[in-house]
Amino acid sequence: MAGPRARRINIPLRRVAKGCAMLLFAVLANITVIQGFGARGLNADPRNQRSAIARFDHPRGDILTYDGTTVAVSRATARGPYAYRRVYPHGELYAPVTGTASLSRTTGIEGAADDVLSGDDPRIQVRSLVRHGRARGADVRLTITDRAQTAAYEGLRAAGRPGAAVAVNPATGAILALASYPSYDPNAYTITDPAELAKTDRRLRGDPAGPLVNRAVSQRYPPGSAFKLVTTAAALSSGEYSPTSRVDAPARLRLPGSTAYLPETGGSCGDARPTLPDAFRSSCDTAFAGIGLQLGQDILRDQAEAFGFNDRDLTIPLQVTASTYPPNMDRAQTALSAIGRHDVRATPLMIAMLSAAVANHGVLMRPYLVEDVRLPDGSLIDRADPAPYRVTIPATLAGQLTSMMRTVTGAGGSGTASAIPGVQVAAKSGVGEDHALFTAFAPADTPEVAVGVVLEHAAPSTAALIARAVLEAALS
Repeated sequence: MAGPRARRINIPLRRVAKGCAMLLFAVLANITVIQGFGARGLNADPRNQRSAIARFDHPRGDILTYDGTTVAVSRATARGPYAYRRVYPHGELYAPVTGTASLSRTTGIEGAADDVLSGDDPRIQVRSLVRHGRARGADVRLTITDRAQTAAYEGLRAAGRPGAAVAVNPATGAILALASYPSYDPNAYTITDPAELAKTDRRLRGDPAGPLVNRAVSQRYPPGSAFKLVTTAAALSSGEYSPTSRVDAPARLRLPGSTAYLPETGGSCGDARPTLPDAFRSSCDTAFAGIGLQLGQDILRDQAEAFGFNDRDLTIPLQVTASTYPPNMDRAQTALSAIGRHDVRATPLMIAMLSAAVANHGVLMRPYLVEDVRLPDGSLIDRADPAPYRVTIPATLAGQLTSMMRTVTGAGGSGTASAIPGVQVAAKSGVGEDHALFTAFAPADTPEVAVGVVLEHAAPSTAALIARAVLEAALS
C-alpha cells in the first residue's frame, strides 16, 4: 500500500497524464473537424495540388459527337507532376458544350459528367480494368452532330455578332447543335502552371465580349415576336379564337391605364381586321397585344409555362437558366408581354423548344445532350431515355399552328430568308430590343429538326439565314 509520500509523487504524473489526454482529445477533435467540415475547402484551395494530381494521374474518358468526332481527349505529358492533360482538338467550336477540365475545376460536360469521365463512378470502378490504382474514365457520346454544330457556329461567326444557335430533334429532345459566339479555346485552361492558369482565367473573365458565357443556355433575351407562338397557342387553346377568326389590328393601340400607344409597324396590319393566320404571317403587334388583353395574363402565363417558362430545374445535363414570364402585371404590361416585350425573357434553347413542341404535335420532349456512356472496351453503361417534358397544346391545335408557321417562309412572310428549295420550313421571326430571333422546324410535314437562333443587335434576316444553314446541315 502506497504511503503519503508516494501519493504526493503520483500527483504530478496524474496531471501530466490528464494534460496529455486533453491534448490528444483536442488533436482528434481537430482532425474530425477538418475531415468532416473542412475537406471541401481544402480540396478547393488553389494551393492544394493533390486533387489536381489525382485528377490527371490517369486518362479521362473521351467526349465524342454523335457521329464519332472526338472533341475532348486525354494525352500523356512528357514531364511534371501531372501524367495526363486534356486536349480539345476543335477549340472554340465545342467549348460551350465540352467546357474544360483544368487544374482548378471542371465545367460544361466535363463537369456535369465528371464521375464517368474521371472513372470515379462505381459502375466503372467495378467493371473497368484498373491501372495504377485508378479506373480509366468512360467515354461520353453526345447527341451533337458535327455537321449541325459547325453550321451553327460558322453562321454565328460569319455574322460577327454575339448570339447563339440551338438545334433539337423534336421527336426525342436530342440536341443536335448548341453553339455560342463569341467562344473561347478550352485548351487555354489545360496549362499546368497555376499562376499562368489564374492569369488566363482573369483575362477571359474580364473580356467584355463575354466568351465564357454560354449564351445558348445561360443568356436570356426579350423574345419579341417569337413569343407570338405562345400567344397564338393560348388563343387557340382558349376556344375564343380559331384559324378563321378576325382580329383587330389598329394602326396604334392605346395601352390601358396609360397615355402611351403601341404603334403597328407591320406594313399590312394597320387599320385592318386580318384573320388570325394573316396577323401571324405579318406579325401584327397591335393584333397580338389585343389578343393578350382579351385573354389576360393568367392564361398567357399558363401557356408560357406549358412550354417550359419559369422552370428553374431544367438540366440537359448542363444547368439551364430559366426563361421567364413575369407575375403580377397590369393590363398594359400584359399587352406588351403578349408580343414578347416587358419582362418576358427566353434563352436560345427555349426559342428552339417553341418550334420543337409544335413540330411534335404539341408534345415537348425533354432536351438532352448525352446519348450514351461506354467503357473503353465498348460496353454500354448508360443510354439516353427520351421522355416527354411538357404537353403544350393538343395535337389538332399544333397542326393549325404549323399551318400558320408555314406561311411565314412563303411570299409576303417575315421569314423568307430561311426558305429551303424542296423543303417546307415552318418558322416565326422576331425582334426583341434590337436582338434578332428566329425559330423554325423542317420538314413541316415530317419534322426532323427544330432550331432557335438569337443574334444581338442584328437584322432578323441574318438570324433566318443561320437557321436555314443549320436546318440544311441537320437534314443532310
